[in-house]
Amino acid sequence: MGAEVSALAASIRAGDRRALARAITTVESTLPEHRRQADALLGELRADAGHAVRVGISGPPGAGKSTFIEAFGLHLLSLGRKPAVLAVDPSSPVSGGSILGDKTRMELLARDARAFIRPSPSGGTLGGVARRTREASFVCEAAGFDTILIETVGVGQSETAVAEMVDLFMLLLPPAGGDELQGIKKGIVELADLVVINKADGDLAAAAGRTASDYMAALHMLRPSRAVWHPPVLQISALEKRGIDRVWQAIEDYGRTLGQRGIAARRAAQAKATLWREIADLVRETLAAEPRLEALVQALEIEVSQGVTSPYAAAGRVVAALRETGG
Repeated sequence: MGAEVSALAASIRAGDRRALARAITTVESTLPEHRRQADALLGELRADAGHAVRVGISGPPGAGKSTFIEAFGLHLLSLGRKPAVLAVDPSSPVSGGSILGDKTRMELLARDARAFIRPSPSGGTLGGVARRTREASFVCEAAGFDTILIETVGVGQSETAVAEMVDLFMLLLPPAGGDELQGIKKGIVELADLVVINKADGDLAAAAGRTASDYMAALHMLRPSRAVWHPPVLQISALEKRGIDRVWQAIEDYGRTLGQRGIAARRAAQAKATLWREIADLVRETLAAEPRLEALVQALEIEVSQGVTSPYAAAGRVVAALRETGG
């Protein structure tokens, strides 16, 4: 396996698109053999990653995320950058596959050989982010892409997952007001490093201005997630390609403000958070893989729901059972 993984890593470094796609498929797989290959591949590529700007993009349905990402990606190409888009689609409840097909919604960007678009099923993962999106972004960086755009499903789920794998988290919103404005959760606004109001054109231009003012006021009342940076609110029209340059300028300003040490500190904290998520996931997988442990958990769920056992005591019994099995 070592020689095969080394050959795949070399092809990825050389910019082989098929090798990159195959590597991401391996990284996303849950099969034990593929996980071993993925771990070995990531080890080979680790020194080649870490140089890209990582941007998370989320927003409610109707915000125009795909239109924006295509316009933004084309702008990045005009600046000589190489964008990779990891667009996490909702999973089909039947097949588990992607059902929106971002590649077909970003036709111009998809046709450009300098860009890379990878639609991936979310797999029901909290936050609408595929569990292995972080690792897929590393592979894209190793392939030479210097701007990684991660688009989340944006259907009201917690967006903490994407905020913990990117340098900058962007909230993309349509013009709104009243109940629509209240419908945007406070938590996701607190996570945002940049708020972009899209569709500031035509009949919606005035509404976009009001929405921007409302969010600027709201952000002033919230405690900034970073002391040195206050999230700006921009108005753009992805359809008319107006204001796209100001979005990239804001991202560059953010990078300069935090500096290399600030970005490195954020990535280090994200790596720790990922470690604990992986530990929790592996514990769940271990419990599900052992019939005796799975039966114990199911029995404890009943006891806890009936008030016979406290959640704390039940968790202690699960940990004790794991120790007995050497888990």
